[in-house]
Amino acid sequence: MQMQDIPSGLPFMKMHGLGNDFVVIDSRGRGAVTTAALAQAIGDRHRGVGFDQLAEILDGVGTDICLDFWNSDGSRAGACGNATRCVAAHVMAETGRDRLTIRTVRGVLEARSVAGVTWVNMGPPQLDWNEVPLARAMEVTGLPLPGAPTAVGMGNPHCVFVVPDAEAVALTEEGPRVETDPLFPEKTNVEYVEVRNRSEVRMRVWERGTGVTLACGSGACATVVATALRGLTERQVKMELDGGWLELDWREDGVWMGGPVAHVFDGHFSASFLALVEG
Repeated sequence: MQMQDIPSGLPFMKMHGLGNDFVVIDSRGRGAVTTAALAQAIGDRHRGVGFDQLAEILDGVGTDICLDFWNSDGSRAGACGNATRCVAAHVMAETGRDRLTIRTVRGVLEARSVAGVTWVNMGPPQLDWNEVPLARAMEVTGLPLPGAPTAVGMGNPHCVFVVPDAEAVALTEEGPRVETDPLFPEKTNVEYVEVRNRSEVRMRVWERGTGVTLACGSGACATVVATALRGLTERQVKMELDGGWLELDWREDGVWMGGPVAHVFDGHFSASFLALVEG
């Protein structure tokens, strides 16, 4: 679909989960409109709206809905847990339902509303080196990097460091260095986790293609997998991120994540803005 096919402008929602913020475009009934150029233009916090990720809702394919994700640099994201929860909360409120199935590049995910909290099953972790993916065959725990981090795939790659003090990590220096390390052929998200006890952790994150964010849902899932694999926590933990708290539960059917979501405002991208994107 071309932008000139939407002469009155393109509607969108601004949403966030723990300050992890999203532009959501509902393209059900008309087909996908997002391109790399449009994602970059919208993601510009000075000339567009700004977001950590953009989520586009599409008609379901054997599911209730489909979701596509974009980073602010115009690259595609295979998974986005907090955006999935935001969209699920919106669609469940719209339809009066308390559960949904959602098709993503990651696979088919299930979302539920439980006592007013939106949960999503982000699926089983990917723990083979070629699934993460890594550049060569190796164990995903104790990677050959300073700090011996753990690699976990959650539909996108993650590199999880256990540190004594998450607050002390220089995210803007360490994050991009690890993100672009040759060990990660598709780059990686980078998490730094401080284990407070076996059921509570503190995590901070550098997101691939975006930078420092207040929260990262797939990163939170990867983190609980990494700490549980190393025997540092149980598989069910509470996690404090820069933007607030999430609950994580690594079950047999996947990693479930629950927490708050917010619908901030609705808007329209003007026809003139869209025309500039098309050039």
